Amino acid sequence: MGDVRPGFERVLLERHLTTLRRVPAIVIPYRGDAKRRLASSHRAALALAMLGDVVEAAGQVGRVLVVTDDASVVPPGVEVVDDPGQGLAAAVAAALDLVDGHALVVNADLPAATPDALRRLAAAGPALVEAADGTTNALSLPDPSAFAPLYGPGSADRFRAHAGLDTVRISELELDVDSDADLERLGARLGARTRALLAVPA
Repeated sequence: MGDVRPGFERVLLERHLTTLRRVPAIVIPYRGDAKRRLASSHRAALALAMLGDVVEAAGQVGRVLVVTDDASVVPPGVEVVDDPGQGLAAAVAAALDLVDGHALVVNADLPAATPDALRRLAAAGPALVEAADGTTNALSLPDPSAFAPLYGPGSADRFRAHAGLDTVRISELELDVDSDADLERLGARLGARTRALLAVPA
């Protein structure tokens, strides 16, 4: 009987390590000045609120890395990666260099994101979520080295061609915010921080 408990403990440890390997790291690139089509009166505050909603969802799923040139905007408990200042792709690559294993790349303007939506993205394996305009809202990269600097108009097609990523339909991650009209369209699906901000008179 003396060998049973050590063997059982080894099994538990192996299961724990396997589970950890399956938990993705979530990379969130953030630039507060990127939402120029939002009303100028609350543009900066909205960008921060949306970031907070995405970080809140991501923090319930795995390790969170926010890439930014302003560490003061990052919520507590989140890893900050310095934005090299060479565009979105370079920002994402800087964070992926710090990730060993499965990574999700999730844009900061997805305030309807939920932990379940992120888990569904991770479970899809190599995959992407496409925005309505053909750009890329989120990536699932079991092998982060598959990432390439392909952002911009039509980027979803380029990511599919480059890395063979599947397209997954996850409505919470398809609903990006580029304008005030997008905020109105999302309505009650917005995250708590964004909803609270919009409830305050301008």
